[in-house]
Amino acid sequence: MNESTWRAEAEALRENRPKHILFLCVANSARSQIAEGIARSLAPGGVHVSSAGSMPLRVRPEAIAVLAEIGIDAASQRSKGTEEVAAARIPVDAVVTLCAEEVCPVYLGSALRVHWGLPDPAAIVGDNATRLAAFRDVRDELRRRLSVVFGKE
Repeated sequence: MNESTWRAEAEALRENRPKHILFLCVANSARSQIAEGIARSLAPGGVHVSSAGSMPLRVRPEAIAVLAEIGIDAASQRSKGTEEVAAARIPVDAVVTLCAEEVCPVYLGSALRVHWGLPDPAAIVGDNATRLAAFRDVRDELRRRLSVVFGKE
């Protein structure tokens, strides 16, 4: 996805002023967790931020670590399924899917939808430094995009 495409989507999200933004990927372990942590740190009061996956596993420690590097405490975040978000009965205004290599989960409803396909850092094989670099790359890209969404660029 080129910059003008994701930027237009980010601006559409900002103009929509969602009261509940949901980040989706398959495992809800890396990309969507990072997006949730960053969005919570940037969103104005009254905006509910959540994340979920179609096959939730566990939050990757690397996701928690790279968020901590930028001052975001995500230690209490946990992986959730889409049914848990629906059960909370907080209407979702915007859905951001983050899958690139896999089939993204579908969220039914009338929410504004955007797709930011980012590589899964959890799929990177290598030493700790290599894996952390992949998580940092995703974190930095999500922070750039979410800064546009929340007018913090």
